[in-house]
Amino acid sequence: MELLYPIDNINDCNAANNHKTLHPLVSVIDFSKADPRNWGDATSIKFQYGLYCIYLKDVKCGDIRYGRNYYDYQAGTLVFFAPGQVAEIENPGAGYQPMGYGLIFHPDLIRGTSLSKNINDYNFFSYQSNEALHISDVERLLVLDCFSKIESELKQPVDKHSKKLIASNIELFLNYCERFYDRQFITRENENRGLLAKFEELLNDYFLSGNPQTNGLPSVAYFADELHLSANYFGDLIKRETGQSAKEFILNKTIEVAKGKVYESDKTVNEIAYELGFKYPQHFSRLFKQKVGVTPGNYRGSMN
Repeated sequence: MELLYPIDNINDCNAANNHKTLHPLVSVIDFSKADPRNWGDATSIKFQYGLYCIYLKDVKCGDIRYGRNYYDYQAGTLVFFAPGQVAEIENPGAGYQPMGYGLIFHPDLIRGTSLSKNINDYNFFSYQSNEALHISDVERLLVLDCFSKIESELKQPVDKHSKKLIASNIELFLNYCERFYDRQFITRENENRGLLAKFEELLNDYFLSGNPQTNGLPSVAYFADELHLSANYFGDLIKRETGQSAKEFILNKTIEVAKGKVYESDKTVNEIAYELGFKYPQHFSRLFKQKVGVTPGNYRGSMN
């Protein structure tokens, strides 16, 4: 049996964790103050997010499934959820005591602030849970300091400055998280190179197969799925490893394959375009000229 658990109200979140509501749109939660969980006979609990929720987990709290993957929380792990997302955990059993901290805020809190304009730039809200952020002891202290500053502001009487100051502190925290993720990409450099090599292999195989004619041009989402990564995490990884976006990398590879076909075969430009997965040959010719500097026909002529 699956239990649906909506997370869309700050007051309900506070009540469920024995916290007083200091602000109707934002809360910092210490989960150790919550009563032990009891989800009855449910085999799993599916959380439906209507709020932005960032969790800092200190101890093992069960296997969370987000998308197709499981992730076992470890000490010092940050996981990010945005409104509209769904995550699932297996029922840890009656008497489970949650630990760690949470920052939870409603989208209405940041409307009209600089954070509202930038919130979609924080790609880690769309990462899968197995792509969570593992932080060091020093980074953990920075996270807790950010939470403390936000909580301190929540304890002040609400005035015209409250919204801006709270949103600014949340934005500062998210900027720190961007820095921590950059560090994590670097410390996983060897693993990332392996993923890049696998991506290049998959890209080569795509053009050697009948996929282009069946499925069209290769997409970022296709390769992210093949590598069991979220599209955003995959895109960020490729950007950091190559200096190109994943889309640019794929397009450049497509043009390299196209140059070979134009030079080595006597097929028409239209036939080559369809072979590569282009729906419209003129789109292929326009892209080819943009990348190479000449049309496919002129390129073939210059090679002869």
